[in-house]
Amino acid sequence: MTPRDHKYYWIGFAVIIAALAIAPLVLPPYWQRFLTEILIWGLLAMSSDILIGYTGMVSFGHSAFFGLGMYGAAAALLMFKPANMWLAFVFGLTGAALVAMFVAYFSTRLRDIYFAITTLIFSQIFYVIIFTWTDVTGGENGLSFSRPQLGIPGVWTTPFTGETMHWFVLAVVAGSYLILRRITQSPFGMVLQSIRENEPRTRAIGYPVERYKIVAVMLSGMFAGLAGVLYAIQNRFAAPDFVHFLLSGEAVIFNVMGGIGTLVGPIVGAGFFLLLREFLGRLFGEQFPYLIPLGFIFIVMIIFLPQGLLGFARRWLNR
Repeated sequence: MTPRDHKYYWIGFAVIIAALAIAPLVLPPYWQRFLTEILIWGLLAMSSDILIGYTGMVSFGHSAFFGLGMYGAAAALLMFKPANMWLAFVFGLTGAALVAMFVAYFSTRLRDIYFAITTLIFSQIFYVIIFTWTDVTGGENGLSFSRPQLGIPGVWTTPFTGETMHWFVLAVVAGSYLILRRITQSPFGMVLQSIRENEPRTRAIGYPVERYKIVAVMLSGMFAGLAGVLYAIQNRFAAPDFVHFLLSGEAVIFNVMGGIGTLVGPIVGAGFFLLLREFLGRLFGEQFPYLIPLGFIFIVMIIFLPQGLLGFARRWLNR
């Protein structure tokens, strides 16, 4: 990236953040909340892009990391009174990171489809545990709790409103993007991309490939858990449906639609998918099987836009 491109990149980044910050002031409450959830799902998709786009490992276990981040936050908010937002983050991120480390230890020994299947199996194991451990997780009914206040207890606190919740989520997602962007451009990120391109050669050079994969899965799982914590605070509940592997499939779809290996693309893909689903639901009714037309659109995009929406936009701008 030339200095001029670098300058335009940061100008564009500042304009987008400013537009997203202003959006809740002009949008109706429903669309304000909808935009906030797009950012949360975009964070989940961005976390999976660390594995899919930069390490070349397709994971179907991100629903477990997302769900355990959600349940970790729920446990902290129910255990401690008054509810402490920062403890919710500590519990959620710790739970997601520990589970990611456990899954990574076994799954990173495998490659390609075997890795994907292993992560899917682990995801279903945690789903069954959460669904059946009714005394702790609430089972099918999940857990409900009150939303914590924004700030530091004993110093300064204020209740979350629709606007402050959106700005808080935006700040977390933007900060996560900057952190992940720095990681992917670091020597560590270069090694991950080397593993993606040619794992045997990377191993032959002398890099401990398994260690890099384990760290990549843990890193990806932590940010997926962070998305789970945000979703729990936003919606004030945790349910086993969010641990089901179908959620991991949606995260993969977000990546493919937006652009794999770009970090920003998965957020774009999440927004496109959710807006399209909302549009089809309003057009044909909530009972309409929206996955059928979405499936056709997904197939068309894979054929004609293999680099996703972001890749198409870049080619169009370069022309």
